[in-house]
Amino acid sequence: MMDAKYLTPQQIVAELDKYIIGQHEAKRNVAIALRNRWRRMNTKSDIQGEIVPNNILMIGATGVGKTEIARRLARIADAPFVKVEASKFTEVGYVGRDVESMVRDLVEQSVNLVKARKKEEVKEKAAQAVEDIILDALIPPVKQHSRPTGFSQNENNSQDPPENDVELNERTRSHFREKIRRGELDDRKIEINIKGGSGSNVGMVGAGMMDEVSMMNLQEMLNGMMPKKSKKRKVTVEEARRILLEEEAAKLIDMDEVKDEAIRRAEDAGIIFIDEIDKIASGARKGGGGPDVSREGVQRDLLPIVEGSTVNTKHGIIKTDHVLFIAAGAFHISKPSDLIPELQGRFPIRVELNNLTREDFISILKEPKNALTKQYQALFEAEGVEINFTSDALDEIAQTAFTINAEVENIGARRLQTVMSRLLNEFLFDVPDKIGPNARIVVNAEMVKEKLNGLVKNRDLSEFIL
Repeated sequence: MMDAKYLTPQQIVAELDKYIIGQHEAKRNVAIALRNRWRRMNTKSDIQGEIVPNNILMIGATGVGKTEIARRLARIADAPFVKVEASKFTEVGYVGRDVESMVRDLVEQSVNLVKARKKEEVKEKAAQAVEDIILDALIPPVKQHSRPTGFSQNENNSQDPPENDVELNERTRSHFREKIRRGELDDRKIEINIKGGSGSNVGMVGAGMMDEVSMMNLQEMLNGMMPKKSKKRKVTVEEARRILLEEEAAKLIDMDEVKDEAIRRAEDAGIIFIDEIDKIASGARKGGGGPDVSREGVQRDLLPIVEGSTVNTKHGIIKTDHVLFIAAGAFHISKPSDLIPELQGRFPIRVELNNLTREDFISILKEPKNALTKQYQALFEAEGVEINFTSDALDEIAQTAFTINAEVENIGARRLQTVMSRLLNEFLFDVPDKIGPNARIVVNAEMVKEKLNGLVKNRDLSEFIL
């Protein structure tokens, strides 16, 4: 699953640097954790099964990059990744979700990843089959029946097509096959059979008495008993190619093999990111009762999953012993020590993320591949308008965002989105009615001050409070 070309910790940090500014300590720790998966898989000794991942607890205010680090990490690793919010599990049995559902979501994600890769592998073969189906719909083949031995040449001669008809049909089909490949017939309409699912999904009445897995298995079994319907549809060749490619690729994939590989992949490389873990900490404990009991209950439900347990999913049984758990929280009201000791012990690596400075804001506007300035430039470019930001304008935007964060509510880098939106909304509204294509907009410090500075001076910041 993991080859020798797997990224080194320094390469992982370099990749994260393309999207996330600062937070070097957090990046280093997640890079080590990710590389350790490869190291464990390549351990020769019997101890391989005993090497457990060092789960990470990230502590920092909102908008400093906790979630982004985990999300980018999963993309770099091409690993199954699930993000859940711990507060979703509050009051289980009333409004919350079963804690094991996050592991089932991880397996589902893993199945999708493996299936996508397998589809890519059989793409060429599937495309060939699709081409044949489309060709048969356009020019049905004329086949010459082979006669039994001793069959007279003149007997029932009229039942077989003449040789020249078969040859003509073959030549026509060959000519049309070339046209299909060149895309010349993409707008031609043809009639194809599309396999649907069973008539309808069976609703589960009184499902509240069953657990999630039993309900899914029963629903799948009932749907499997329903006859599969196929219907004829008239579509363009281009649309037929897209619909049929999915069907033909699915036929070439062994789903049992996909499930087995997906379970292994989720076990060895899966990452579960538990956000807002501070919301289930008890805070300053003032005796029992109230919501604190529920919060501690969620922590106790989480504990066996993080420690390593066996979870039953519709694709098979998965062990969570080697799944990497990354938890994150702002911990404004509570402290990490307010979590139950057993759960604290399961997150041995603690990383504090720094609050963003004015200089960080400037870097966030300029450097990342997905920087806000680049996003807005792409939006204006779609209308044929060029927009540029001067260096002093970026300084002014960063200063404004930093000031508002300091004086109202610190929401980190997300503040830049509200500031940029306020700054550019007028232009976005005027394009393309008042500002036509080929126009050029230059955003400078004066313009930024004119549109934003008055708000800061008057403390009229209500629209910036999320």
